[in-house]
Amino acid sequence: MRALQKRHAFAPGTNLQAWVFTMMRNLFYSEYRNRRREVEDVDGMHAARLCVLPDQFGSVQFAELRSALAKLPDEQREAVLLIGAAGLSYEEAAKVAGTKIGTIKSRVNRARTRLTTLLDYGD
Repeated sequence: MRALQKRHAFAPGTNLQAWVFTMMRNLFYSEYRNRRREVEDVDGMHAARLCVLPDQFGSVQFAELRSALAKLPDEQREAVLLIGAAGLSYEEAAKVAGTKIGTIKSRVNRARTRLTTLLDYGD
């Protein structure tokens, strides 16, 4: 097949058999070089180690979360970020926000409920 595809490269008056043989030999060497680099992976373990999960799924979720946080009222967003993202205790968050502990707890609860609704995690 290759000889037929490359027949325009054949110089008339030369030895056709030698030309085809040279083409076949070069093809054999090329395939041999390629096969040397291949690793036999019968059970797929080698391929599994090379697999890398895409980062896109996490960035899509992060964009959805950021959009949902933007829809929260300012007080609820501040409370949920102080508790959830900053890792402050309710007492520390209340001092930062300048309000009572019960108010912070209520804001965080309302923010979490609203975020669950906005992100469709209520299933």
